[in-house]
Amino acid sequence: MLAGVARLDPQRAHSEPGDDAFLRAVGERLRLIRARRGVTRRDLSRQSHVSERYIAQLEAGSGNISILLLRRLAYALGIGAEELVSERGEQSVERLLLQQAVAELPEAALASARSLLLRSLDRQEAGSRRHRIALIGLRGAGKSTLGRMLAGRLGVRFVELDREVEREGQMELSDVFAVHGQEGFRRLEYAALQRLVREAAPCVIATGGGIVAEAATYALLLDTCVTVWLRAAPEEHMRRVIEQGDMRPMRDNKRAMEDLRAILASREALYAKADFVVDTSGRTPEASLGDLLALEGIAAARVAP
Repeated sequence: MLAGVARLDPQRAHSEPGDDAFLRAVGERLRLIRARRGVTRRDLSRQSHVSERYIAQLEAGSGNISILLLRRLAYALGIGAEELVSERGEQSVERLLLQQAVAELPEAALASARSLLLRSLDRQEAGSRRHRIALIGLRGAGKSTLGRMLAGRLGVRFVELDREVEREGQMELSDVFAVHGQEGFRRLEYAALQRLVREAAPCVIATGGGIVAEAATYALLLDTCVTVWLRAAPEEHMRRVIEQGDMRPMRDNKRAMEDLRAILASREALYAKADFVVDTSGRTPEASLGDLLALEGIAAARVAP
């Protein structure tokens, strides 16, 4: 028996603004991809084991598909499920071809391919990257403390990216999340970093711990700044945050330490993309500052571009 018989979805009675438009977009994308591949609804139904009637409802924008059924349809069409639910507009042929070429590269060749592409594009801001130092890492790594110390030693401006987000959004950070949500914050964060880069003034930037999870923003950071991962043991992160008087990680959360370890583990590969790593565990701020100043090329930030 084919899956996907249409049923009244109780969640539709509590839909959010934009839900109907999103479902229509998914349906249109499914119909377009199916047409491009010359696959009829009947063929797609047979290959995916989703009822033809449900496919028709979905393409009309009136079917709220489950994740598993979406996966079946995507697999039958030879695409990833994310292509059906992407909220980006229709992509050009050149962009699709480029994505296909990148997808076929072995993992070990991706870094070289990215560097080659950036050099060929000759991004203007990348030419002055040595004048901007960005510190990344989890909360409690010492980004603000060491950032101020490093900027003072180099005689350049110190910038906390979160404060620049507030400036960009013209409201406090808590209000940014309350009004615009996570998506709005990430959009403002990218705009704030882009502005700093275009200003081209030498500076030391303390970033938010989660910046590495936003691909576009992190790519901009890596391309236009000398990046340093301030690494520390999970216990060190937690101790420093609590010593700063921030009890939020522990409040009503008996698994706070376990959660922190999981976050760090999930981000390690991303943090490791930084140009340099400085381990601050068991080190005084003065000792860690010395480690930073010893890094090759760090002193170049004091030279105006």
